[in-house]
Amino acid sequence: MLLRAFPRFSLNITKNSIWTNKNTYRADAIRQARWAVLAIFFVNGALLASWVPHIPLIQQRLGLSEGMLGVALLGVALGSVISMPLSGIMCHQFGSRRVTTIATFSFCLTLPLPILAPNLPLLIITLVALGAATGAMDVSMNSQAVIVEHRYGRAIMSSFHGFFSLGNLIGAGMGVLVLSAGAAQIQHTLGASILSGIISFIALPRLLPKEAPDEENASNFRLPTGPLLGLGALTFIVFLAEGAMADWSAVYLQNEHAAGPGISAIGFAAFALMMTVGRLSGDKFVQIFGPVTTLRIGSPIAAIGLGFGLFLNDPIAAVIGFGCVGLGLSNLVPIFFSAAGRTPNIASSAAIAAVA
Repeated sequence: MLLRAFPRFSLNITKNSIWTNKNTYRADAIRQARWAVLAIFFVNGALLASWVPHIPLIQQRLGLSEGMLGVALLGVALGSVISMPLSGIMCHQFGSRRVTTIATFSFCLTLPLPILAPNLPLLIITLVALGAATGAMDVSMNSQAVIVEHRYGRAIMSSFHGFFSLGNLIGAGMGVLVLSAGAAQIQHTLGASILSGIISFIALPRLLPKEAPDEENASNFRLPTGPLLGLGALTFIVFLAEGAMADWSAVYLQNEHAAGPGISAIGFAAFALMMTVGRLSGDKFVQIFGPVTTLRIGSPIAAIGLGFGLFLNDPIAAVIGFGCVGLGLSNLVPIFFSAAGRTPNIASSAAIAAVA
């Protein structure tokens, strides 16, 4: 019931305005928006991956135990939980392009701040700000993605998340190279922020300026109940696993296997690589086998991979296991968000915010 087959929509094309009729965007605007959304997903993934390899370095610099590091990292979750529902409301009120623009540049600006934090309280504050930016970006860019997918009339959500994973992969790879070469942490994060800001500056104006007219009267705020509550519970499980990879893979390899800063990032890079492979092929897989079969195949792959990586207590096994987690989880969130965005009588931004 939660996951229905993707419905089909037809496109009537004219060249006079952004709309062809009451409910349909012009085709060239949709194509431009698709590439713009792909770019923004890429930026989001690259910024997140640029933060990951610095976590164990910050832990060492501030002398934090694993427990206190976990408390600090909760700041990211706190900021996200606060910003996500607000972002959903703002997307419906002002359009997801405006919210995506603000959130994207906020993420670029806040990325270097935790590196500069001199103590635990300021680290937590900067991580709350970082989490608020990425949470708002998560809701707003996925709202754009649902609209574009709806107008395309076929499953393309996995391709958007595939570019997020591609950004993860490239961001993690650059982290390995830059930190292994001995670059300062602030140099790495500033460089990532500037490059991401340039890409965003080019892509953001090409997003669709507002929600489609058929969503204007839909509810703009919704607590997760019924199908949205079920989707939210499933998304929670996947985000928990993804968060473990992002926050703890580098720490695990460094603390348990004495890996250096550059090598520690390889675990997350393997996770990002396999997630990218899975998502870039995921749309075709979903079209052929359906979303439910995709879930039933992906979930055990992730679970077995994580157990394999941890219980064998070997760094190579850990890297392989983290890669399996990435492959298994790759298409789950795109399926959940796509299903949420099609909930009747609820704006896609509000539904995604409720689930997220």
